[in-house]
Amino acid sequence: MTTLPLGPGPEFDRIRAIAGRLGPAAAGLGDDAAVIPLGGTNLVASIDCSVEGVHFRTDWMTFREIGWRATAAALSDLAAEGAEVIGVLATVGAGSGKRETGHVDPVVEIMDGVAAAVASVGGKVLGGDLVRSDKYIVDVCVLGETTRAVTRGGAKPGDGIWVTGAFGGPGAALASLMKGEKPSGPHRARFAHPEPRIAAGRWLAGHGAHAMIDVSDGLAADLGHLAAASGVSVTVAAERVPCVPGVAWAAALASGEEYELAVALPGGFGAEAEFRTATGVSLTRIGDVGAGSGVHVTHEGRSVAAPAGFDHFR
Repeated sequence: MTTLPLGPGPEFDRIRAIAGRLGPAAAGLGDDAAVIPLGGTNLVASIDCSVEGVHFRTDWMTFREIGWRATAAALSDLAAEGAEVIGVLATVGAGSGKRETGHVDPVVEIMDGVAAAVASVGGKVLGGDLVRSDKYIVDVCVLGETTRAVTRGGAKPGDGIWVTGAFGGPGAALASLMKGEKPSGPHRARFAHPEPRIAAGRWLAGHGAHAMIDVSDGLAADLGHLAAASGVSVTVAAERVPCVPGVAWAAALASGEEYELAVALPGGFGAEAEFRTATGVSLTRIGDVGAGSGVHVTHEGRSVAAPAGFDHFR
């Protein structure tokens, strides 16, 4: 499900119109994943579509990377719910021809990337579909399971805001590619080969997370979605945001397609060292939850403007 933006704009208006039209035919909209009670557990499902020219370009990535990246983006929605992965179904749209260099079949390469991504987090390819299309399309449906789903709607005043990993790599890589330049190795790796934080999400769900969201539209923007869903305000100290080398805090706050997790944890939480030992990923407190609404960014105690996130229709 597409994230509901915070403020007015074409995407916000379109999604609001769709939700209004669906009415009682829809239930539980708001998170990127659907949580469906099933016996003594919950089935968690999400779908994420990657389209050539919007989410990727074939001159920027290999077809295997395209398959991996599309799958990792969808799996990240499961991570944000604290779910364990069952598997994926993938629809691939492609033309009838083959790639000229080496005559490699793009569909085979894309599905190789899909399979590698889901296998990296313990899942399998469960099925899919193949259609003819003028553009390459990779539409991935992910299925997971959890006994305790963590939505974006449970943050409480007094909570701390924490993030996994470091930010800014995908944004830096995209900026280089848009200028026709070659990104640095680490930045390109974060752009083309993101790692869905499944183990991190499960650990956080099991250790008291009140709310959680994966960062796809930009850190400041996605914290806005969490704040809106929870009915709270979020204050972020920009100097605390962990940035990849060579990236400033403002760019890190705006960088999209990070697929790190932002999580609201009880104010007394202090087990970041235990988290890192268990998952191999860093966990950093960058802010606090309070009464009110919206996202407020400070830098060394002074208020600064929060950068806008990605909007498909802006």
